[in-house]
Amino acid sequence: MSQTVPDFAELLDSARHSAVHLEMRDVYAVEEEAATVDAWRRDGTVPTADSEFWRPWVELVKRTTARGVAVRRARIVSEPVSQYVRFEYAITPVNVAAGERVRWLSRAHASDLALPGNDFWLIDERAVRFNVFSGDGLAVAPQSTKDAAVARLCAQAFAAVWERAVPHDEYQLT
Repeated sequence: MSQTVPDFAELLDSARHSAVHLEMRDVYAVEEEAATVDAWRRDGTVPTADSEFWRPWVELVKRTTARGVAVRRARIVSEPVSQYVRFEYAITPVNVAAGERVRWLSRAHASDLALPGNDFWLIDERAVRFNVFSGDGLAVAPQSTKDAAVARLCAQAFAAVWERAVPHDEYQLT
């Protein structure tokens, strides 16, 4: 694994054809979104695409898709879903409006899939950034690799999840 891990802008700016993201946790405790999650829990507030929370990501995704890069995100979730997954579901229309395609897969339908141990971004089936989290959902040191075997594992895992997953506009929270 590489010691130098690209940030998300570098990663997506390097994409020529595809950028795929697989999320497999039911709870994230990412510091940058704590206030947004708290507001949603308190009163259902969902940030808009032009909010301080979303603007950098929306601009990055729009810039990426404008170059013809397909940006896809798949989430494997336990059902009934966690409160955090309900938050993700509530904000996903902004991901979709920015140009991401998003699908959801019940963990019960992923039992026979070979999956990497961590969430990842895969760029053009050649570069992988693993997002590593502690048990309570805090982001810890990410990892990066261009190892062809690892990229192939991630590509196969994402393809298998994507094939089974339900598009966001058809997924029903349980």
